[in-house]
Amino acid sequence: MAVGSGFVDRLRALARREEIGVDDGEGVVVDKPTAPVIRKTTPQVESVAAPKRVQIPHGVEVASAWSWRFLVIVLALAVILRTVMFFELLLVPVVIAVLICALVAPATDVLATGMPRGVAAMLSLLAVVAVVVGLLALVGQQLATGFDDLAAQVSDGIGQIQDWLRNGPLNISQSDLDDAVAKAQAWITSDNANLAGRLASVGATLGHVLAGLFIVLFTTYFLLYQGEQIWAWIVRLFPRAAREQVDGAGRAAWVSLTSFVRATVVVAFVNAVGITLVALILKVPLAVPIGVLVFLGSFVPVVGATVSGSVAVLAALVAHGPLVALSMLIGVIAVQQLEAHVLQPFLLGRAVRLHPLAVILVVAAGVVAAGIVGALVAVPVAAMLNTIVKYLTTAGSPADES
Repeated sequence: MAVGSGFVDRLRALARREEIGVDDGEGVVVDKPTAPVIRKTTPQVESVAAPKRVQIPHGVEVASAWSWRFLVIVLALAVILRTVMFFELLLVPVVIAVLICALVAPATDVLATGMPRGVAAMLSLLAVVAVVVGLLALVGQQLATGFDDLAAQVSDGIGQIQDWLRNGPLNISQSDLDDAVAKAQAWITSDNANLAGRLASVGATLGHVLAGLFIVLFTTYFLLYQGEQIWAWIVRLFPRAAREQVDGAGRAAWVSLTSFVRATVVVAFVNAVGITLVALILKVPLAVPIGVLVFLGSFVPVVGATVSGSVAVLAALVAHGPLVALSMLIGVIAVQQLEAHVLQPFLLGRAVRLHPLAVILVVAAGVVAAGIVGALVAVPVAAMLNTIVKYLTTAGSPADES
């Protein structure tokens, strides 16, 4: 029994060794050491009150964000405008050449089907020069032949106007008329000391006009001859990712410009023919030169037709008196109404149509920037920019993709 009890005790010792201990190599059971528990203590930091942030109203934050961005845009536009004004003598002839190219490019394309492109471009350019020279020759011939009759009619017309001022509703005395005439003569003949400066200014202006004329001729020829290559080179100046949009916007603007120029030529021709016919019926002197002036003036929408038409009314007033001038005014208004309400809505599509207020403001800006030439090119440039903005803002939209 003693042996059996010893064996049982050993089994129990082995069981306890496997459960709660390990053998130290000498048959002695040692309990597993327990790792000491380390308690982390957080140092007590005295809380410091954060300074209170000044609460700026949301509207003020938005306004300030818009303001500095707006100032950056205005500064960029001022730099661009300054650069354009610096190169005015170069850019204005280029813009005129682009307008001429938009007008005669279809004729050049037709001619190029049967002859080399360079020859077709040269013939188109010579045709434009011939038309301009022919108009100038016609105006000069009319002025030369009708000057004597005009002088006599002007003298009679001034006498009629003076009689109407004296005996009409204004009841102006002869002494007041003489004083007004004397003041006008004194104003015209005054400041003779600056005559040399004026002549020098006229000479410089004439030199600029001649230089601009040569730039127009050369630019028009090469645009007609190598327009596609020049446009491809311009597109390659932009980043590769933007070239497709630039090319699409440029071609859309070109379509808009060509439509605008052709429609404007038709409108100007109708204005010139209508006002010339009215002047011939009323026997207004220099009716043909007035028609040429109306044709050129009609390239400036709204303003140009009004100013050139007033020249016809003034000529009728000076030559034949108030009644004929009133009849001429009615004829001018009738022709302009036909142009404004029938021709322009029919010929000009929505893509190139501008609001009348925008037209007036653009023409005024063109006059301030570059005088008469600026007024001529302001509206076509605005039409192109309008088309470019519409293309870039609508490209890729669902409406376009559908």
